[in-house]
Amino acid sequence: MQFGIFLRNIVTKFDWGVSEKLYYGQDVTKIFFEKLPATMIVNLYSIIFSIPIGIGLGIWAALKKNTLTDYLISTLTMVCISVPSFVYAFLIQYFFSYKLSIFPFLMKGGSDWFSKDMIWSMLPAVMSLSFGVIAGFTRTTRAELTEVLTNDFMLLARTKGLTKAQATIRHAMKNCMVVVLPSIFGNFIGILGGSLIIEKIFGIPGVGGLTLNAINGRDYPIFMLTTCFYTAI
Repeated sequence: MQFGIFLRNIVTKFDWGVSEKLYYGQDVTKIFFEKLPATMIVNLYSIIFSIPIGIGLGIWAALKKNTLTDYLISTLTMVCISVPSFVYAFLIQYFFSYKLSIFPFLMKGGSDWFSKDMIWSMLPAVMSLSFGVIAGFTRTTRAELTEVLTNDFMLLARTKGLTKAQATIRHAMKNCMVVVLPSIFGNFIGILGGSLIIEKIFGIPGVGGLTLNAINGRDYPIFMLTTCFYTAI
């Protein structure tokens, strides 16, 4: 009966109940939406940071196909895809925050997401999330552009007088972007779902930290909402 009422309230009123331990008596939905902007902003910065670098490296590798540059970029791409983001987080925290003292260990508190200090304190988390995404964009762009550059219409464009750079930009990149652009949304969803541990490591007041706190504190209403959020993603 209780479970039926719980489901009915979610469907009819989007009511997930109240916090039992972490925010005792407060509405779970309100708490969730207060934490959501931090998660979205960090992941948005990560995808914006990753797109030009990943596509640029992919283009460079495709144009230098079967050279040392191509092999080097492809090897680094496979390494970056294989290593989990939290490993990058610990390395960045150790070298850039502890050894070099360039970045703070934790993200600065506050709600001004576009201030210089806030963005600077957010960079370690953004970098940690970006390595895998950059590698993904690089691999996709290189694969598509390599295939397009070998098509007959590229030869025709060159015979009509276009330089290699003009043919690549005007024709090859347009065809390549048909595959690359839709992958941007997929990568954004991917890092959004994978930022849970990163948020905890860098003290980001987002949904990821809220989820882990709910698990540790056994606050089941919060855990139910955040779990459904990540499952939906």
